[in-house]
Amino acid sequence: MKESDLPGGQGGRPLLAQFGERLRALIVALYPDERQRPGYAKLAAQIRQSTGGTISATYLWELATGKKRNLTVEQLDVLAEFFGVPPEYFFDDEAAERVRAQLKLASALRDARVRNLAMRADGLSPQTLDALLTMVNEARRIQQLPEVAAPGEAEPDS
Repeated sequence: MKESDLPGGQGGRPLLAQFGERLRALIVALYPDERQRPGYAKLAAQIRQSTGGTISATYLWELATGKKRNLTVEQLDVLAEFFGVPPEYFFDDEAAERVRAQLKLASALRDARVRNLAMRADGLSPQTLDALLTMVNEARRIQQLPEVAAPGEAEPDS
């Protein structure tokens, strides 16, 4: 599949840059600690072991940096399978936004305190949950953290 054949492709590099950004975002989400993030050779080996599909380390690097100009459907499927995203994630803004929201939630839930807070809130009345959300939003404001949209809402302007 040529770049110009992909949805939204105009034969220019913006689609490649978008693809590379989204691929890098998946790598960071899967390996948030940069010190433990594998290099492209190890990542390619993990992809091969996990999916049975082959992508060389060099090709993976070229895709992640936007230097590669073409992508096969098979390679797209292998990457989507490995990262657990729909293939549309790489080219469709709506699909990418859904995946980004899920990755953000998964990232937050890595923190044991966040999980503990969520588990303890389960079963509380809607009024109590609203009061807790108000307190959390106020704490974020005091700490000068950006607002966070509820799932399904648009991101608030910062």
